[in-house]
Amino acid sequence: METLDIAAVLLALAAVFGYLNHRFIKLPTTIGVMLIGLVLSLLLLVLGGVLPVIPAAADKFVEGIDFNEALMEGMLSYLLFAGALHVNLGDLASQRRLVGILASFGVVFSTFLIGSVAWLIFPLFGFTVPFIWCLVFGALISPTDPVAVLGILKTAGAPKSLETKITGESLFNDGVGVVVYLAVLGIALGGHGDHGGGAAEIAKLFAVEAGGGIAWGAALGLVGYFMLRSIDSYQIEILITLALVTGGYRLASEWHLSGPLAMVVAGLMIGNHGRMFAMSDTTREHLDLFWELVDEILNAVLFLLIALELFVLELTGKALMAGVVLIGVVLAARFTAVSLPVTILKRFREFTPGVRRILTWGGLRGGISVALALGIPKAAEHAEAREVILVVTYVVVVFSIVVQGLTLKPLVSRIVNAKT
Repeated sequence: METLDIAAVLLALAAVFGYLNHRFIKLPTTIGVMLIGLVLSLLLLVLGGVLPVIPAAADKFVEGIDFNEALMEGMLSYLLFAGALHVNLGDLASQRRLVGILASFGVVFSTFLIGSVAWLIFPLFGFTVPFIWCLVFGALISPTDPVAVLGILKTAGAPKSLETKITGESLFNDGVGVVVYLAVLGIALGGHGDHGGGAAEIAKLFAVEAGGGIAWGAALGLVGYFMLRSIDSYQIEILITLALVTGGYRLASEWHLSGPLAMVVAGLMIGNHGRMFAMSDTTREHLDLFWELVDEILNAVLFLLIALELFVLELTGKALMAGVVLIGVVLAARFTAVSLPVTILKRFREFTPGVRRILTWGGLRGGISVALALGIPKAAEHAEAREVILVVTYVVVVFSIVVQGLTLKPLVSRIVNAKT
C-alpha cells in the first residue's frame, strides 16, 4: 500500500474515532481514540475465526506501517517542537537541577533497575531472555514519553512547578533515553553497527548524539530567531518554523545527532525569545494555533497507531502476565528514581507536597517505547527476546496511557485539595 493510502486510512480512522469519542465517550481525545482503536482491534481478532478475511486485511495493513520510522523519523520532530514551544524557559530554569537529574541519572538508573528485575522475572514465566536484552527493555521503557505526558497534562490541573518538572523531564529524557537505548542495543547485537563497542565508544556516542543535538538545536533556534525578527508576515514565519523542524530534524538524523534534543532546544528558543522579541501579536496567535492543530492531529494518529499495533504482536498468556507484573516493576523503579534526587534536593529547597507520587504516576510511557521495541532488528538468535519485549512493552504502555492517564487528574486534585 502506498504511503498516501496509509495516511488517508489513518486520518479517516482518527477522525471517525475522534468524533465518536467527542460525541459519546468524552474522554481526552488521545485516550479515547486509542481505546476505540483497541476495542476495534480486539473485535477484528475475535472475528478471525468467523470471517478470517477481515482481520487478515487489517493485519496486512498494519504490517505495512513502519511504526518506528513513522514516529522516530516523522511525527516526533513536530510533536516535540510543538510541546517545547509552550514551555516557559524561566520556569524550566528554576527546576533545572531536578529536571537534569531525572533526565540523565534517572534514565540510566531506571534502565539498570528495571533490566535487572526483569532478568529475574522472565524465567518465572518460561522465557529465556539474556541480561543484556533485559537491559534493552529497561532502556526503552525508562524514558517518560513527552507526547503522552504533554497530552494528559493539559487537563490534569497540576501546580505550575510540578507541571514544569514533568514536562521538562519528559522533553529532555526522551533524547537521553534514545542514546542509552542505542548504546545498550549495540552491545546486545555484539557491537555491530554504529552503536556498539566499549565504554569509550559509548561515551563518544553520548557526547556526539546528545551534546551535538543540543548544539544543533541552539543553532537552528538562533537562525530561526533572526529570520523571524527580520520580517512581519505570519504565513512566512509559520513556514520558517515548519522548515526548521522538518529540515533540522532530518539533518540531525543524517549527522547522527539527537534529533529529539535538537527539536526541544529549538522549540524552547523560538517559544521564548522568538515569541517575545521576534513576533507580532498576529504572528504569535497564528503560530500557536497552527502548532496546536499539528499537535492535536498527530497525537490522534499516533495513539491510533499504538492501538493498531496490537495486530503485529504474538500475544500469549504468559507474556501478558509478565507484562502485568512488570507494570509494578516499572512504577517502583520510577518512584525510586524520583525519590532519590527529591530527597537530596529537599535539603536545599522546598517541594510541593505529594511531588513523589505525582512525578511517579505522571511519568507516562507511550509511543516512543513501542517504537524502540519495534526497532529491535529481527534475527533468529534473539527472536524470543524481541517478541517478549514487544508484548511486555505494549502492556506497560497501554496501562500507562489508559490507567495512569485517566487517573492523573483525580490524583493531582486530591493532593492539591488535601494541601489546601
